[in-house]
Amino acid sequence: MDAFHSQHQKHKKRLTQDQVRLLETSFDHGKKLEPERKLHLARELGVPPRQVAIWYQNKRARWKTQNLELDYNVIRVRLEHALIEKRRLERDVIRLQGELEKAHEMLHALNYANPNPPPIVSTVLSSISCDEGGSTLENNEEFQFENLYASLMGVDGSNWV
Repeated sequence: MDAFHSQHQKHKKRLTQDQVRLLETSFDHGKKLEPERKLHLARELGVPPRQVAIWYQNKRARWKTQNLELDYNVIRVRLEHALIEKRRLERDVIRLQGELEKAHEMLHALNYANPNPPPIVSTVLSSISCDEGGSTLENNEEFQFENLYASLMGVDGSNWV
């Protein structure tokens, strides 16, 4: 078997830079090697068709590996961005929960201080429920904090606060 490999090595030539460039250009135009193109390239390069086929096979394997690495890097970067955004959103949730709790406490304090609050405050107070887990707003998707803030700050001219 060693005689076969040594004889095979005698016929196999190393490709020149010009030959590799031609093969690269051909590969860029099509990743699959049709039999006619293989024969044409082999004649043009002066190498056996089998050598062209093997070059294409190896090039496709390297190309697939490179694409997998690129795809992995893109996915890794997207994941990093998603994790950064998740942490930012978690901080926003904590901040907003604190603001909601403060608003809840402020509404209750205002309710005790003024037995006849403006209608918006009465609506908010009736929609707030306190349970073991803290305060929550229930079934009040139409509630607008801007209106509440405006009412509490006296922007609507009532100067209630």
